[in-house]
Amino acid sequence: MDAATRISDLPGAIGRTVTVHGWLTHLRSSGKIAFLQVRDGTGFVQAVLPANAVDEATFAAARAFDQESALVLVGEVVADARAKGGVELRLSGVERIAPGGAYPITPKEHGVEFLAERRHLHLRHRGPWAIMRVRDTVIRGVHDFFAERGFLRFDAPFFMPTAVEGTTNLFEIDLFGEDSAYLSQSGQLYAEAGALAYGAVYTFGPTFRAEKSKTRRHLLEFWMIEPEVAWLEHEGNMALMEELVAYLARRVLDERRDELAALDRDPRVLEATAEGGFPRLSYDRALELVAERGERLEWGDDFGAPHETILGDLHDRPVLIDGWPTETKAFYMEPLDGDPTRVKAADLIAPEGYGELIGGSQRIHDLELLERRIAEHGLPREAFEWYVDLRRHGSVPHSGFGMGLERLLAWFTGAKHLREVIPFPRMLTRLTP
Repeated sequence: MDAATRISDLPGAIGRTVTVHGWLTHLRSSGKIAFLQVRDGTGFVQAVLPANAVDEATFAAARAFDQESALVLVGEVVADARAKGGVELRLSGVERIAPGGAYPITPKEHGVEFLAERRHLHLRHRGPWAIMRVRDTVIRGVHDFFAERGFLRFDAPFFMPTAVEGTTNLFEIDLFGEDSAYLSQSGQLYAEAGALAYGAVYTFGPTFRAEKSKTRRHLLEFWMIEPEVAWLEHEGNMALMEELVAYLARRVLDERRDELAALDRDPRVLEATAEGGFPRLSYDRALELVAERGERLEWGDDFGAPHETILGDLHDRPVLIDGWPTETKAFYMEPLDGDPTRVKAADLIAPEGYGELIGGSQRIHDLELLERRIAEHGLPREAFEWYVDLRRHGSVPHSGFGMGLERLLAWFTGAKHLREVIPFPRMLTRLTP
């Protein structure tokens, strides 16, 4: 089969005759001309087939192509300012390699469950196509961001002996009837070992939360980015959070404006974020602000979705909340100097109701304090012995955070549910396809 030109490369091939391999998304014909809407995974293009460009049998066959027919098209690339990609393809030949069959997803409206059951096919369509390309850019951007700053990619295990934060929302695995393990909620503890070995590391992989939640903000399986840095303290950790999110917003704006347009996503949302300068609020001030808007909480309460929405909508870019009560946060967080009731922790809250993007903190580096916190939280000491051991041998201040990839992507793309921004979502109500 002849080498093909990608649809994304057609604007650079104006005036040339090229071969395109693709699939038919829509067809209409008017008398002696047929208009074929074609995709190839890199983009979409209109291919125009005049009746006099091919023999009668080929033209008749083309007018009968069904949706998702696999095609080889030959034609000249012509500039067309009206087309979304700025070009169209004037065909001189077309061949069907495989029929589309009784393709179930037609141009009419379909319900959420109908499309979820056919996710393996729905991924071909313009909305998911645009989202997955933004996802790809963000993932590449994450790796580039950390590589440019000298971080080491560090892989944490997926099988864990216990929970990172002592919660019960764990998927338990039977190890051949001899013992139990749990699917990882976070790579953080192992990344701390990496930071004390290599200075600055990050983990990037799937994590699992056995939460019986059906909200748009939850998945059973999602991807987390978790950097850990030796010698980094709380202020530097918050700066790193901001720098990462601003960098990724700029990357998407640079590379995926067409995809944002396909999603009807206003790029001004990301333009403000790309500038950086994220505002900061203390936990106490955040309590006052949500109370002023009718959502009163007691000191020490965590924020839920309505509270995060209020705080996120105060600005046109994410907001950092720090100075959290010790009782609200995990056992490993460093207390504020001179105030053991608070910890050096921060959450980054997105605008538009997308909630928490990042949670992070300076980690306890004092051996005695960490041992005391583990006991106070009633955690199994034997499971954390290796973690405590890190404080016995050259312990230094260190910090890190976790960012959920899907939360960030949902906000960047304007998706209504996290299930839209992962290829095959795993939820309380769905484990297929």
